[in-house]
Amino acid sequence: MVEPPSMHLPASSPSLGRAFCLVAGRDLRLSLRQGGDAAMVLAFFILAVILFPFGVGPEPAVLARIGSGVIWVTALLSALLSLDRLFLADFEDGSLEALALAPAPLELVVLAKILAHWLVSGLPLAILAPLLALILGVDAAGYPALVAAMALGTPSLSLIGAIGAALSLGARRSGVLLSLLVLPLYIPVLILGAGAVEAAISGLGARPHLLILAAIAAAALPLAPLAAAAAIRQALA
Repeated sequence: MVEPPSMHLPASSPSLGRAFCLVAGRDLRLSLRQGGDAAMVLAFFILAVILFPFGVGPEPAVLARIGSGVIWVTALLSALLSLDRLFLADFEDGSLEALALAPAPLELVVLAKILAHWLVSGLPLAILAPLLALILGVDAAGYPALVAAMALGTPSLSLIGAIGAALSLGARRSGVLLSLLVLPLYIPVLILGAGAVEAAISGLGARPHLLILAAIAAAALPLAPLAAAAAIRQALA
């Protein structure tokens, strides 16, 4: 059962920080209580990477060359799997409308939900990525760049994905529409994330790639909640 927002957002106007923590905590508890979406994301990520060598062959040189790209593509698709539930469950049971009418700004509520989504789906992907890179035989020189790129890139996936999830609310076949909206915007993160690892392995240095990834995350952090909140207001109108 979905927890009513009123259990966590008191009638008296709370501080912005308290409201943010309450919404993020509520979403985290719901995600951990249900567990299905998070487990599906991690299972897809692990299985796709493990099965990939069966398709391209077990040659270590080939797997090492394409390993970073494989990890980033599967991480991107794994993150996409859970995006359609970011706002949809609350939209269907009316909780999202209650959150929109709460004293806290809707943009802050959206940012809290994005944080909860990243903690449940993006952070585990970033933690598992080095272990899966070991399975694919990625050069050890690329591991620090992979960790840094995943730490900078996965928040951008959640932030950008939230815009698509909000825009697809109430639409027929929202999952297909969400993919069409989000995947083109994910391409720069994918290219830069995989490129950072390749640059580190080749000795060129991953710093330029990581700086651009950080810039994307810094730009998406204020803009994504604004865009998603506007789309949610339109869907609730």
